[in-house]
Amino acid sequence: MRNLVLVLGDQLDPQSAAFDGFDSRQDAVWMAEVSGEAEHVWSHKARIAIFLTAMRHFRDELRTRGITVHYTELDVGRDGPPGRPSGNDRGAPGGRAPPTTFGEALRDSVRQLNPEKVIVVEPGEWRVEQELKRAVPGLEIRPDRHFLCTKEEFAAHAKGRKQLRLEFFYREMRRKYDVLMDGDEPVGGTWNYDKENRQSFGREGPGLIPKPVGFKPDATTREVLALVEKKFAEHPGGLEKFDWPVTRAQALVALEDFITNRLADFGRVEDAMWTGEPVLYHSRLSAALNLKLLNPRECIAA
Repeated sequence: MRNLVLVLGDQLDPQSAAFDGFDSRQDAVWMAEVSGEAEHVWSHKARIAIFLTAMRHFRDELRTRGITVHYTELDVGRDGPPGRPSGNDRGAPGGRAPPTTFGEALRDSVRQLNPEKVIVVEPGEWRVEQELKRAVPGLEIRPDRHFLCTKEEFAAHAKGRKQLRLEFFYREMRRKYDVLMDGDEPVGGTWNYDKENRQSFGREGPGLIPKPVGFKPDATTREVLALVEKKFAEHPGGLEKFDWPVTRAQALVALEDFITNRLADFGRVEDAMWTGEPVLYHSRLSAALNLKLLNPRECIAA
């Protein structure tokens, strides 16, 4: 094996820098589900399920393209049926307990697969980056093109400022990417409309709002939901109404649904709440963006 490309649960983008120069004849992808990531911060069951099912769908999509994916699935544990390998997946060597962290899982895999190089896009969390670097000292870390601003660019923006304020950074990004700009000034003559975006629904309530599109769980997602209910039973939340977008195709449908049915009224009542209405005019796109199923540039363009 030439390159082993690491894909973390929030990097589900085949266009990421990790795949630059990828050759399916010489290279392979590595993905792992580890319990430590769900338990490091006490997580809602739906959050755990979104990560795991999106990862499995992404794995399957890569495999349909002829890409070798070394994938480790979570084991239900002593309270349920044993975990099973998935395609060319491997379990913990020697019959010992499965790894609970990325570092442990990666160290085992590198020892078995012996790639010439291990590549990853910059993790979104410093803790994970340090863990992976300890597991593979020669790890190649590539920039995350998903973001509109690199860490170096942000450091330059922050240098010399007594105070960091989102408003000024926001304006800088608007100018850089020419988003709703008229020359060097914002379209409409003002940078934000916060004062106008605090309207309420009044006594009559929000009225009839188009509900966000939902996605019925397929076999892969149902398997994950059962796993989460069993392995993470003590975590908060429920999964009975799970209908989140967990693939690139579903995320694009969800984006179009928001643009068509709710964006026009979002700004005006974005801060308003109403009993029994968990979504109102909001997009429900943050999860898809965070997993890299959607690119912020295409959302801005839409």
